[in-house]
Amino acid sequence: MNKKLLPLSATAVAAVLALAGCASGSGTGSSGTSMPGMDHGSSPASAPSTSAPASAAEHNAADVTFAQMMIPHHAQAVEMSDMMLKKQDIPAEVTALATKIKAAQGPEIEMMTGWLQSWNEPTQMPSGHSSHSMGGMMGDEDMKKLDAAQGTEAARLFLKQMIAHHEGAIMMAKTENTAGRNTDAVKLSKDIVTAQEAEIQEMEKLLSSV
Repeated sequence: MNKKLLPLSATAVAAVLALAGCASGSGTGSSGTSMPGMDHGSSPASAPSTSAPASAAEHNAADVTFAQMMIPHHAQAVEMSDMMLKKQDIPAEVTALATKIKAAQGPEIEMMTGWLQSWNEPTQMPSGHSSHSMGGMMGDEDMKKLDAAQGTEAARLFLKQMIAHHEGAIMMAKTENTAGRNTDAVKLSKDIVTAQEAEIQEMEKLLSSV
């Protein structure tokens, strides 16, 4: 879906920028191996600010691109989930799914931001980077429609949008899986594929029942 990237919510932006502001000019950084690769339902991973030995040297441009693109992609999924959790009369299964997506992807944002910091790489994509390469991103109108929708209409719209969103994330993750070098980033990419393919199946079933 080639749509203009919607500015993230103030909360999401503040969270990402606060982490980015901690980045140092050091080229060494600390280890990402002490953080879980992808543990859905686990507590948020801490940014790698400890004195643990660095595994940061083993990364390439594909790892950097993967993290820089997946951070805003995940942030939008969290924003979409937050919208659903604030609404009334949403089916319990859809609310549970939104809660699970937020719980999984929030910590992953912190983890990927920490990797970029430890690699001494920018936590944001280069200026002028087009969002066309981030498949599944919702545009302004998409997000406005989701925000305005209520009840069953909102649930169905969320499921349709999140299926497309997940499909985009899976494409990016598969690229990292084949082109990445950093073991933690490649593991996360594989875990994203596994988790989000399963969630797509769950959402397709929900669409037939809501």
